[in-house]
Amino acid sequence: MHIQISSDDGTPIYQQIVAQIKYMVATGRLAAGDEVPPIRTLAERLVINPNTVARAYLELERAGIVTKRHGSGTYVSQNRCPLARREKLKILSKRVDTLLVEAIHLDIGLDELVNLLKERHETLQSLVTQ
Repeated sequence: MHIQISSDDGTPIYQQIVAQIKYMVATGRLAAGDEVPPIRTLAERLVINPNTVARAYLELERAGIVTKRHGSGTYVSQNRCPLARREKLKILSKRVDTLLVEAIHLDIGLDELVNLLKERHETLQSLVTQ
């Protein structure tokens, strides 16, 4: 599991950790049952206070993303998290915004962009089913 933090971001470090773990769960990089690094290990790796990691894990636990197993560690929740779909849409919304801005700069209209998306989707689907 690779997490990067930025002190220039303006976002509290614990929130950066929460957002990145949510992203990894939403994209399948962390699957149900996967263990997240112990608090001290992640804190040492990121060179931050262990309390910051503990706060991030607490937020993730409250959101149902991870569960603690006392004496065993912290794991991605086995239950489908109610936030997972919202998180996925949030991730895609950011990418769609970027795509739309690029399309505007390239003078590509919405209809043309939608047609391109449909074409690319069909191409990818045909590759997956082969």
